[in-house]
Amino acid sequence: MSVASPISLPSSFPPSPSKAGFSSTVRPSRVFFCSFRPRIRRRSSTSSPSSRSTSSPPKKAPSVDSPPPPPKKRHWKAGEFPGTSESSIAGSPRPPIKNVKKKIDDRAAAKAWACTVTEAFSDRVEKKQWEQALDVFEMLRMQPFYHPKEGAYMKLLVLLGKSGQASRAGKLFETMIGEGLEPTSALYTALLGGYCRCKLLNEAFSILFKMKASPLCQPDVFTYSILLKACVETSRFDLVDSLYQDMAERNIAPNTVTQNIILGGYGKAGKFNEMEMILTAMLDSDTCRPDVWTMNIILGMFCAMGQIDMMEKWYEKFRSIGIEPETRTFNILISAYGTKRMYDKMTAVMQYMRKMAFRWTTSTYNNIIGAFADVGDAKNMEYAFEQMRSEGMKTDTTTFCHLINGYGNAGLFNKVVRSIKLAEKLEIPPSTFFYNAVMSACSKADDLLEMERVFRRMKERNCTPDSATYSILVDTYRKEGMHDKIYSLEQEEGRSFGLEVVNK
Repeated sequence: MSVASPISLPSSFPPSPSKAGFSSTVRPSRVFFCSFRPRIRRRSSTSSPSSRSTSSPPKKAPSVDSPPPPPKKRHWKAGEFPGTSESSIAGSPRPPIKNVKKKIDDRAAAKAWACTVTEAFSDRVEKKQWEQALDVFEMLRMQPFYHPKEGAYMKLLVLLGKSGQASRAGKLFETMIGEGLEPTSALYTALLGGYCRCKLLNEAFSILFKMKASPLCQPDVFTYSILLKACVETSRFDLVDSLYQDMAERNIAPNTVTQNIILGGYGKAGKFNEMEMILTAMLDSDTCRPDVWTMNIILGMFCAMGQIDMMEKWYEKFRSIGIEPETRTFNILISAYGTKRMYDKMTAVMQYMRKMAFRWTTSTYNNIIGAFADVGDAKNMEYAFEQMRSEGMKTDTTTFCHLINGYGNAGLFNKVVRSIKLAEKLEIPPSTFFYNAVMSACSKADDLLEMERVFRRMKERNCTPDSATYSILVDTYRKEGMHDKIYSLEQEEGRSFGLEVVNK
């Protein structure tokens, strides 16, 4: 059942702006054709007007029985331009041009093959379609005008790294060297970043050693920042001190971004003493002062821990040293208050953002929708979603995950199906979290067949199941007493579902 919320949303949501109608009169272009009567050749150039008038044959008087001639159709007004009839246009040696605007558009759309390939490559990279981008890039390399460029390889290396294709990024880097393109510090850093995102620290450190050995490709603060982030994300804190020492030997001073990375890593790992040391050093430094990202990291850490009092305390402390909050800061506050169901404070933050003209983002609406989805408040959740779309805000996978969870908690399973169809219509890319939300809704509806079908579809779409995925499956099977299904799942996946499964 839908749980009523103690907050009145209409007071915090402004009325959606009315769509102003704009009307513009487009005057179609017209092509004018004119045909002139052929000049009559005269024998004498000295003949007077009177002689010409007298020598002209007399006009034949129309007979009484003959029908009157049809009226001559004019294309212009009288006295404006020499008139032409339809017969004269038909007899013109040049046929009339039809649909001129279409021909102009077709000419503008006609482009060379080179531009088509390069634009297709940029489009695939922008849409983060790494497989299609590699195919188009191979097509581009086959063209006679192709010349290897650092920018194209940089885009591909970054895309492959973000897509978790570190091995393909390494092969692409070797291809680049084989084409005679000299590696640079930026290209090495892009390849190193791909290895770091895939948690391949050994390969990442090997790239670092190659950069040190190359006089023209020395690592900089960005290279070390990427490595430090990978170390803290994999809990290899023993490598952090060695990297800091290496930076000191090369006279590379850590900047605020570097310190924020280490600060966030220590916070997630619960190393509060080390975290306090870095924060104190930043507060005492003149060149590496904390910024709004530092503020967001600290507030986000306390938000994840559910310590609202500490979050508010540090918020006031950062404000006292002159750090102004941004939209992401307020999103963290909304998420924290919504998770704890402190709707009065959540509404106050929302109203403050409207008052101070802070633009609401997709994350803002996702946090609001998620707060209502957790308690199954479908009414306010739908209101927030409709307001989001009326403001032209782009929805993402997180938005539909919250909607599906909210409808599942409210028992409105028909609206779960509608949300899935709407996500497909809007071309929302599915992810592991999206499939987990759908499987959880199927489990709540006691629809085991659909849950298993979604699980197979998930693996077909190359979305790797996580611990939450297996938790949904195992908990559902246990609830129904299907222990044979659990055994089959263990044999299929090659793992045992015991303490590893996170019970939701």
